Amino acid sequence: MKKRILDGDEWWAVDTPVGRMVLAGNDESLHGLHLPDDPAAASFLEQGTPEGRPGSVAKAEEQLEAYFAGELTDFDLPLDPQGTPWQTKVWWALAEIPFGETRSYGDIARRVGNPKASRAVGMANNRNPIALIIPCHRVIGADGSLTGYGGGLPLKERLLAHERRVLADRS
Repeated sequence: MKKRILDGDEWWAVDTPVGRMVLAGNDESLHGLHLPDDPAAASFLEQGTPEGRPGSVAKAEEQLEAYFAGELTDFDLPLDPQGTPWQTKVWWALAEIPFGETRSYGDIARRVGNPKASRAVGMANNRNPIALIIPCHRVIGADGSLTGYGGGLPLKERLLAHERRVLADRS
């Protein structure tokens, strides 16, 4: 894990089964999670030491490990995503999508009270600063197809397959 300070946040690289992710936060809340292929994460390719991690980052790392082990289906973290009022409204709606389920952009638009705003939901979804934990990977096209994902469609499919497997193993 490598630490770096940027814009007042501490950024940490964390290895996961799907690749290195970068977490940003402080003792109070998590502000960011960059997926492995995100260009913003590219500067965190060196391994470092985990000492001194802020509380939100340490808790996020623990919960990501449990998520990928199939032991956690609901993240319980203090989150503080930074965005416009519209974006944050969409992101909180995304956070309500249950583990292993999907919703369309239209479903989210209706959920936030603007049924004709599917494209605006897509744009807000694309700007989600805490990917995976705010589960933008659970948003699909109206026809059920997988559509754009910041981490790439193979990662989106892998995350959804992981969640389906965990649910199947529990039943």
